[in-house]
Amino acid sequence: MAIATRKLGRTGPAVSALGLGCMGMSDLYGPADEAESVATIRAALDAGVTLLDTGDYYGMGHNEMLVRRALEGRRREDAVLSVKFGVLRDAAGGWIGMDTRPAAVKNFLAYTLRRLGTDHVDIYRPGRLDPAVPIEDTIGAISDLVKAGYVRHVGLSEVGAETLRRAHAVHPIADLQIEYSLVSRGIEQTILPACRALGVGITAYAVLSRGLLSGHWTKDRPLARGDIRGHLPRYGAGNLERNLALVEALRGVAAGKGATVAQVAIAWVASRGEDVVPLVGARRRDRLAEALGALEVRLSAEDLARIERAVPSGAAAGDRYAAPQMAQLDSERKAGPAA
Repeated sequence: MAIATRKLGRTGPAVSALGLGCMGMSDLYGPADEAESVATIRAALDAGVTLLDTGDYYGMGHNEMLVRRALEGRRREDAVLSVKFGVLRDAAGGWIGMDTRPAAVKNFLAYTLRRLGTDHVDIYRPGRLDPAVPIEDTIGAISDLVKAGYVRHVGLSEVGAETLRRAHAVHPIADLQIEYSLVSRGIEQTILPACRALGVGITAYAVLSRGLLSGHWTKDRPLARGDIRGHLPRYGAGNLERNLALVEALRGVAAGKGATVAQVAIAWVASRGEDVVPLVGARRRDRLAEALGALEVRLSAEDLARIERAVPSGAAAGDRYAAPQMAQLDSERKAGPAA
């Protein structure tokens, strides 16, 4: 199966129509098998997936080194590396702030290049907006790195429309990475229209709402120590049962298509436009194979209507993050209630 490509915005690179998010191989979803993680990244590349997303704070550098292992022996141009930076961690894995000052940007990149074993990053982006640093300063620093040849394109993550416009005025933004799924549709109000007006692509993460829309989750599933889902409202008592009822409604639509729940959920995100590239967080080859199957799912107008009836916009119980984290998201400011 040849994977089609999509261009990230007017100025960004052409990438596979499905990308691989590597975070869960190092952090936040409980233990992962390192050998299987490397094998999964290699299987994705072998299948034609070119977009690999990582962050320097995923496992405090571990994820970048994992990606480096997976890329050993391959041509650098076979992968488009998207890297997030700026989130500060402590030795216990805690979250202790943001730093996107220009000097910090250049420092973070230096370490990233060494861990990845490359001389450039294809897309470089702050993981979140740093309220203490004007976005113009941060983007200006990345722009300097573009001029120096260390970065190819500038991206953003989880920012609102106004921040996006300000950043784009400094340097063209290739894409905005942001949560977008059947149960997280808040970007459709103001952010997605702003992206399209500016020619900025969307790389959609959490397209399965961190496993909730995978079709494999059950209300009795135990969570490993360190699994972030134990702190997310949608997985909380009461909310989880309501959300799994939505999944069962979606399962009926998927069955009619001869597809899995996950495949239909991914295909729905891909159907939002040629400027949208879903990122899947597969940590194993079997889950990757299932996700790749979504590229074969064609959704008709009637299919989309059935999906809408099964999972209406705003139907999810609980926000996508706990209240303190929601308050820190620039993308959630003045955007009305979270979808």
